[in-house]
Amino acid sequence: MTKHPLPGSERTLAPGSKVIAQCDPSETIQVVVVLRRKDEQQFAQLMKKIESGAADAKPLTREQLEQRFGAAAEDIAKLKAFAAQHGLSVVREDASSRTVTLSGRIDQFQQAFDVQLHNYEHHSMGQFRGRTGTISVPDDLHGVVKAVLGLDDRPQARPHFRIRPPFEPAQARQASSFTPLQLASLYHFPQGDGSGQCIGIIELGGGYNAADLDKYFSSLGVGKPKVVAVGVDQGGNKPTGDANGPDGEVTLDIEIAGAIAPAATIAVYFTTNSDAGFIDAVSQAVHDKTHKPSVISISWGAPESVWTAQSMNAFNDVLQSAAAVGVTVCAASGDSGSSDGVSDGSNHVDFPASSPYVLACGGTRLQGSGQTVSHEVVWNDGANGGATGGGVSGTFPVPTWQQGLSASGTQGKQALTGRGVPDVAGDASPVTGYDVIVDGSNTVVGGTSAVAPLWAALIARINGAKGSPVGFVNPKLYKAAGACNDITQGNNGSYTATTGWDACTGLGSPNGVKVAAAL
Repeated sequence: MTKHPLPGSERTLAPGSKVIAQCDPSETIQVVVVLRRKDEQQFAQLMKKIESGAADAKPLTREQLEQRFGAAAEDIAKLKAFAAQHGLSVVREDASSRTVTLSGRIDQFQQAFDVQLHNYEHHSMGQFRGRTGTISVPDDLHGVVKAVLGLDDRPQARPHFRIRPPFEPAQARQASSFTPLQLASLYHFPQGDGSGQCIGIIELGGGYNAADLDKYFSSLGVGKPKVVAVGVDQGGNKPTGDANGPDGEVTLDIEIAGAIAPAATIAVYFTTNSDAGFIDAVSQAVHDKTHKPSVISISWGAPESVWTAQSMNAFNDVLQSAAAVGVTVCAASGDSGSSDGVSDGSNHVDFPASSPYVLACGGTRLQGSGQTVSHEVVWNDGANGGATGGGVSGTFPVPTWQQGLSASGTQGKQALTGRGVPDVAGDASPVTGYDVIVDGSNTVVGGTSAVAPLWAALIARINGAKGSPVGFVNPKLYKAAGACNDITQGNNGSYTATTGWDACTGLGSPNGVKVAAAL
């Protein structure tokens, strides 16, 4: 039987990784296989309409998406026959998300997909199971299988939050902090509590303590939202007790979204930190017919350069499905400035924020009180303090709604050559951060991680008031001049703020009432 390399499955060794052992051939693992859509051409036409912001681009229901553009029954049958041949069992099949999860021994997977798996060690990633080269699939699955995820389980993404460091007395006078409600007031969020809505939050580890949430919401005088933990793959609500670890991310996301939209259900999708886990969690949130989130907040990501093409394409595909069913996805643009933490001297943007199907959320540093913002600039607290991610994608082309825009930077003004990041912004500096309670203690947190749930909660309020989801918002926001507070001062390294859209803060921070009117 001839086999074909799966396009985009090429994996290289992360610099600094070393092989420590062969994998145990009898160890059982799970792998997620992503299949093609039925009627890809018709789906592409639908997406064109949605991307152009056409008035007649009505979102599909989740059921319609599955019927028209899910996986074909014969494609699933082919994959199951292939799995059976290799002694692999099917754990879960889902035609709507076009995924089949397989379980089997490492030696069975190695033979099925022509790969060699080794155990690696890396100074920042720890120990992980990995592979190099490509994945192969047989003739009858060539073109049917879009991605095979989970053979390699290296940590894929990092959370984009920063806990405020202890201050030197000299700097203390400039520091301030806000509750989410104070920010909602400063940013003129419309009245509302998100009732009837569900906000989906994606988490790649850690967990929350109910006691923290009870204490936090009662300290703000708001009702505690209904919080539901949804386990994906081997994930679950597992607090580590370390506020500096993923618990900080999980708790921050729930507290910000829940304070601003206390009548919404907050569904937290917990998964493992791998490309398979990340993509699967977002996919389950998009296709969830039980909780039906109308907006999803993602505060995790990694530079485009560390993703395989198959993973990015599979993830971007899930984000297209979100746009098709009218789910708004907000993603943090990163906390390491224009390099996104890559030390090769080039500019990088963070993914999934760089997908054209998300609302990419950058960061500012804010001063103000009551309903008045007195000063707002690009968040850039220097090398160790963090800075907003932003720049130009090396993967995705310029979307229709960004045509004609340029990025201003140290090289002057240059027309966009790819998707520009971010779209919008909000307070993110730990110096002017968010008051939260994590693992029992009051703390101040910043990072673009905080901006994604801030925008998600704004969208939930707007959806609740409107009684229907605003859906894919990017085309409308770019058309609505003045719905955001334009940030014109500061830089994130290579890019500078300027009048209008820029690669630091996008269109700017929200004027909630104007955003609601625009949508």
